[in-house]
Amino acid sequence: MTETTHPAPQTLKSDQLFVNLGPQHPSTHGVLRVGLTIEGEIVVKAVPEIGYLHRGTEKLAELRGYHQCVVISDRWDYLSAMNNNLLFCLASEKLMKVEVPERASHLRVIMCELNRIASHLLFFGTFGIDMGAFTAFLHAFRERELVLDLFEMSCGARLTYNYIRLGGVMKDVDDKWLAKTKEFLEFFKARLPEYDDLLSFNPIFLDRTKGVGRISAEQALSWGLSGPMLRASGVSYDARKWEPYCTYGQFAFDVPLGEQGDCWDRYYCRVREMHESVKIVEQAIAKLQPGPVLGKGVAKVPKPVYGEAYAHIEGARGNLGMHLVADGNGAPYRLHLRAPSFINLAMLQEILVGERMSDVIAILGSTDIVLGEVDR
Repeated sequence: MTETTHPAPQTLKSDQLFVNLGPQHPSTHGVLRVGLTIEGEIVVKAVPEIGYLHRGTEKLAELRGYHQCVVISDRWDYLSAMNNNLLFCLASEKLMKVEVPERASHLRVIMCELNRIASHLLFFGTFGIDMGAFTAFLHAFRERELVLDLFEMSCGARLTYNYIRLGGVMKDVDDKWLAKTKEFLEFFKARLPEYDDLLSFNPIFLDRTKGVGRISAEQALSWGLSGPMLRASGVSYDARKWEPYCTYGQFAFDVPLGEQGDCWDRYYCRVREMHESVKIVEQAIAKLQPGPVLGKGVAKVPKPVYGEAYAHIEGARGNLGMHLVADGNGAPYRLHLRAPSFINLAMLQEILVGERMSDVIAILGSTDIVLGEVDR
C-alpha cells in the first residue's frame, strides 16, 4: 500500500470524520482495516491497512523441503487451495525438468476448476449477505458442500488439500468419483439459472451494484489488476486462454467480460465463470484416458541445481504468479508470490474516494479478497 498512516484528529477539517472499517467487521472479509476519512456521506480518503494475519509463508519456504512447500501453499488463498498447489508444482517442475503425465494434467484441471466453482460460490453467497440478501448464501453453500464432498472423496480434506503433488497428483480417482462429479455437474447446471432469478437481476441488488465503484480499463491495467477485477472492465485476459498451462489449451470455453467495470460487472463475471468451469470439467473428464498420475524423476528430497523459474496461473482471484529460485539445496533459496488479492486490494485507496459510505461495503465485497493471500 502507498500509505499506512491515518490522520490525527487535529489534521481533520471541521466537517470531516475518520472512521475505522474493520478489522473485526465481518464485511471486511478477513482481518483487514480500512481507514476512511468522510465528509458527510462521501469518502474523501481511504487507506487499506494489512498486517493482522501475517503468515510468513514466503520465508517459511526457505526452511522447508519442496514437498513440504506444497502443504504451505494451501494456506495462501485457502478458498482456492488446489490452484495454489498447482502453481508451486508448476514452478518447481520447471526447475526439476519433470514431465507430468497427461492424465495427471487433466486431473489437475478438473480439480482447479471445481475449486474455482467452490470459491465463486462463496463469493456469491457472502456478497449477497453484504447486500442484505441472506437466501443467496444458503443456496451457495448447498452447492459448495457438494464440491467439498468430491474433494474429500479424492484426498480426504475439505479446505487444504495437498492433492496436486510434484510430478502429478497424490492418487488417481476411481469411476465412483467420476460418476459423482458428473452427477454434481448436472445438478449444478440446473441451479445456475436460479442464481440470476434470486440475486443477479433482483431490482434492489441492481440498485446497490450498478454504476457503483467503476474501474476503467485504463485504471485496471495501470494498477495491475487481474482476474474478474480486470475482465469486468472489459479487458480480455485470462491465462488459461492466452497462455495455457496443463491441458487448458485443449478445451473450448469463453472468457466472460464486463462493460462498465462496476460492482455488478465484477459480480456477474464470476457467476458466468462458473458456467465456463462446468464446460471445462466436462471436457476434461471426457478426455481422461488410463495412465499414470505421477511423473518420473521427482526425488524424495528434491535438490534442483542452481536456477530460477517463474510460473503463473489463472487463480480464482486473478493472475497468481510465483518466482522460485533454487541453489542446489533441499529447500528453495527464495520464493516470492504475486498475489492477485494483494494487488486488487491496493486499488481501494483510489476507487473508494468519491463514493458514498453506504457503497463502501459493496465495493470492498466486489473485490473478493482473501486475507491469507494478501498478508502472506
